[in-house]
Amino acid sequence: MKKKLKEFALKYLNTASPVGFEMAGQRVWLEYIKPYIDDFFVDTYGTAVGVINAESPYKVVIEAHADEISWFVNYISAEGYLHVIRNGGSDEMIAPSKRVNIHTSKGIVKAIFGWPAIHVRNEKNNPIPNQKNIVLDCGCSNKEEVAELGIHVGCVVTYEDEPMFLNEKFLVGRALDNRAGGIMIAEVARRLHKNQIKLPFGLYIVNSVQEEIGLRGAEMITERIKPNVAIVTDVCHDTHSPLYDKVVSGDIKTGKGCVLSYAPAVHNNLLNKLIETATKNNIAFQRMASSRSTGTDTDSFAYSNGGVASALISLPLKYMHTTVETVHIEDMESVINLMYQFLVQLEANTDFGYKL
Repeated sequence: MKKKLKEFALKYLNTASPVGFEMAGQRVWLEYIKPYIDDFFVDTYGTAVGVINAESPYKVVIEAHADEISWFVNYISAEGYLHVIRNGGSDEMIAPSKRVNIHTSKGIVKAIFGWPAIHVRNEKNNPIPNQKNIVLDCGCSNKEEVAELGIHVGCVVTYEDEPMFLNEKFLVGRALDNRAGGIMIAEVARRLHKNQIKLPFGLYIVNSVQEEIGLRGAEMITERIKPNVAIVTDVCHDTHSPLYDKVVSGDIKTGKGCVLSYAPAVHNNLLNKLIETATKNNIAFQRMASSRSTGTDTDSFAYSNGGVASALISLPLKYMHTTVETVHIEDMESVINLMYQFLVQLEANTDFGYKL
């Protein structure tokens, strides 16, 4: 990963962007891509869009989602402990002993998820972490002290874990689902600009909000842009990680290239074009079947505006929805390269519809 992209990636990953509160991350992302686009806009709920060649009536979207999972403060006990509920798909199993940032109007307040010591647990009394028993300790002894810190019900809570590189091959951190996608689509924009590519269509580089609670940002922005084509990138599971069942989850491995999905929402003609592009340009890719839905923003784009030709390019990831999500740098390059080559070779007004 080159120095400038690495610096952007680390800054972006270190900026909290919880569901519904994505603006800090969106500012970092827009700051990076502004030199490579003609214009930008931000919609009502915070989805950020970089635009190239806006005057063209034929519109192509490349998209990732910007939000990360988090917690909400839900109840404050008389003793000053904080109970939480999910904001997105947060996993209570990883919470004990984690350090967190509570976002308040007064700034960040530090806290920890405590847990009973092993000495007082046994086979009969060995609780499993769940939303009722994971508790935040912010160093207060009563509700009044908590309030003085600016903490109230509704404050959002994020993990403070910072990204790192593992064996010079892997990028590790929280929120790579799907901040990695934002990094990759931004790099596509940079390469188009660097190579002075003049696209014969309008390109909309979309960083959507609120994917983690039901693909909501994509649902809103596709109605505004009304694209002809949408290429979405998100993460998928590395099923070679421990405790995965390949029969159930497929055979996907980090370091083996990006992943192309088969699903009802994925347009077959567009998928075939991506496969043709990958093959022609020697871009490594894997295949995945996604059954009824992809579970990604692809579904929102595909079923909008009377139907938008949509496809999904996924990035294999280990340990999803933990603070040590892990992706292979070469897989990121394969996603970037496939998107770039597809855009460079796409002709304006290409009709991916079926001919009977």
